[in-house]
Amino acid sequence: MIRLLLDTDTAGDDTTAIMMALRASNASLEAVTINCGNVDFDQEVRNALYTIEVAGKSGDVPVYPGARHPLLREWETAERVHGKDGMGDSGFPAPKQRPESKHAVDAIIELVNSSPGEVTLVEIAPMTNLALAIRKDPAMARKVRHLYFMGGTNQYLGNVTPAAEFNMWVDPDAAKVVLHSGIPMTMVGWEICMRHGLLEGPELRRIAALKTREARFMTAVTRQERRFMKEVQGADAVSCPDSMTMAMVLNGAVATDVRKKFVDVDNESDLSRGATYVDHLGVLGRRPNVDVVYGASERLFREMLFRMLKGERV
Repeated sequence: MIRLLLDTDTAGDDTTAIMMALRASNASLEAVTINCGNVDFDQEVRNALYTIEVAGKSGDVPVYPGARHPLLREWETAERVHGKDGMGDSGFPAPKQRPESKHAVDAIIELVNSSPGEVTLVEIAPMTNLALAIRKDPAMARKVRHLYFMGGTNQYLGNVTPAAEFNMWVDPDAAKVVLHSGIPMTMVGWEICMRHGLLEGPELRRIAALKTREARFMTAVTRQERRFMKEVQGADAVSCPDSMTMAMVLNGAVATDVRKKFVDVDNESDLSRGATYVDHLGVLGRRPNVDVVYGASERLFREMLFRMLKGERV
């Protein structure tokens, strides 16, 4: 069994990634930690708790609130994309489960240290919690089995500025700490989702037609993003960066082309804040530090997603 700790800024597709982890036949989701990002922080906590409840696992997975702001910067939320509540403004009831009192940073450190080499971290939010954990206990980095992160781009346009993807843009200072920590890690960039993970109109109608609890939930949670995509990009679609990342964690075959590269992030320039630089040709002469995903199987990802949405094991 893959032992998972998931760090999230719960909104939109984050919820699908959580449900996919909870439906996995080969993994155990042992903790969820919350990082500032998509929407109001306390709303993110409620969203994670409610998602676990929808999956029928209320009380089974602890949720730890963490960093309420980036290391050095203010940030803007993505409510325009996900709705004020991050859940398509669906008006869901308050979750029954309560968050844990322990801070997410301490929860990360304790879980990793208690089982060296066994815990896989999945980062689908800005990296503030993880950077703070590394700063507080640098030796912890050597004990992480592997880190998969959804963030950045590989020679591709950003989605919040011309240069930067949202998760990296929110806290590039934290991302730099993590990228240079020595943790073995895999990067799933925004471009992978745009090329291989968009769900378009026919698939979204197919999901709505399933009428399962999971399918109804996904349809509701992503309705605002669907409106946003139509307005901004002229596409009837929703993106799946977080659930595609989770699919790769659960089934390595989803990532069809992975290459070891040196990756860094700009945390100094206002113009290119949060831009990721993948040294594709090795011109910098730096030791590769990240397994970068260059290709993905749309078929395998969709098969896993639809099994989960039907209420089946992934």
